[in-house]
Amino acid sequence: MSDVLAQLMQVGFLAAIVRIATPLILATLGEMISERAGVLNLGIEGIMLLSAMTGFTAANLTGNLWIGILAAIATGALAGALHAVFTVGLGLSQHVAGIGLTLFSSGLAYFLFRLIYGQRSASPSIVSFQPVPIPALSEIPILGPVLFNQFALVYVGLLAVPVIAVLLYRTPWGLALRMAGENPRAADSAGVDVVAIRFQAVVLGGAFMGLAGAFLSMAQFNAFTFGVVSGRGWVAIALVVFGRWDPWRCAGAALLFAAIDALQLRLQASGIGHIPYEAFLILPFVLTIVAMAIMSRNAVAPAALLKPFRKEER
Repeated sequence: MSDVLAQLMQVGFLAAIVRIATPLILATLGEMISERAGVLNLGIEGIMLLSAMTGFTAANLTGNLWIGILAAIATGALAGALHAVFTVGLGLSQHVAGIGLTLFSSGLAYFLFRLIYGQRSASPSIVSFQPVPIPALSEIPILGPVLFNQFALVYVGLLAVPVIAVLLYRTPWGLALRMAGENPRAADSAGVDVVAIRFQAVVLGGAFMGLAGAFLSMAQFNAFTFGVVSGRGWVAIALVVFGRWDPWRCAGAALLFAAIDALQLRLQASGIGHIPYEAFLILPFVLTIVAMAIMSRNAVAPAALLKPFRKEER
């Protein structure tokens, strides 16, 4: 046990928490943006998987990681647009459309990957992103290696939090988006194009989900496998509730889940008491559910979440 505690105090453990949290932060921000506009996107798991595949494939075929990132973002945005067509344009059930999108995107990812690469004995791989230390800042004791000696995508994820917070709370677009999720009728009366705002929010949210998927296959695991997402999309939906639909709180919730995930990896490696590794695998999910049940009892969702808006109806 003392060896485990010693490992938890290491800078490498803290840096791992930030890396593990990055795709969760990106995916949670994407889901939060969509929900603040009044649209639940249960397609997040499939969007992340399909984007992870397209990003990895583009990077593998072109040899350029940033082309892969753009391909993943475009995939996420297109999938978000498809979800918006069904839920915003046609006013269909957000639950049914989201689950259908996850099933469709997951199946499409498997099909395209097999179509492109066939049945290989060894999975294709890429030269993944490498840490990019920021001069001077990376030399700061403890904080430097943890925050300023990371992948470029980690910096993108961390910077996305204040950027989204400013957009959401300090811009007319953010005010219109929040109005669309709270009282679309009042927003429409004030001259806000609710349909357009919701469509934009779902597409932007999908782009963030796509970037989260790309991080998993191009930075964290350096390969695409059918289990690369492993439920992180569903976790992101829970983290939005845990974070009470606020960018900063959502990022904090993602860091908490990442800390528990990093802990279970260390506990697995230590082999404490010969406990089956499956027990450690479920630890982050169990503790997150418990924490969400305790902390989110008073969480108030956007008033118009799940409610379709039809301009002609009064």
